[in-house]
Amino acid sequence: VQLQAYGGGLVQAGDSLRLSCAASARTFSYYNVGWFRQAPGKEREFVASISRSGGNTYYSDSVVGRFTISRDSAKNTLYLQMNSLKPEDTAGYYCAADFALRSRAPQDVQSWGQGTLVTVSS
Repeated sequence: VQLQAYGGGLVQAGDSLRLSCAASARTFSYYNVGWFRQAPGKEREFVASISRSGGNTYYSDSVVGRFTISRDSAKNTLYLQMNSLKPEDTAGYYCAADFALRSRAPQDVQSWGQGTLVTVSS
C-alpha cells in the first residue's frame, strides 16, 4: 500500500496540529497502521499505532495523553491529532502500515509513507 503523509508545519509550543496520511489502496483497512518519527541525528521511533478495526490504539510514553491516533477506512486515511506540542516533538513524522500492532520496531514495518516535518518552537 502506498502512503502519503501531510499536515506538518511550524508551530509554537502548546499549539495543536493534525497530521493526515492518505493510502492508495482500498486494502488499507486490512492493515494495522501507525506513526513513527525521526528527529535530526536520532533513530526513527514509534509514536502510535491503531488496529485494523480502529478499536485498539497504542502510544509511546512520550505522547500518551497529548496525541490521538485515528483512522477513517472509508476515506483510506490515517490521522494523528497532536495537542500540547513540545519542542522535543520536532521531527519528521512518517506513517506506516502492515506491522504487528504492538510492535514498536521500525524494522517490522512493511510500508512507509514519506515524512512530513513538524517543527515546534519554544
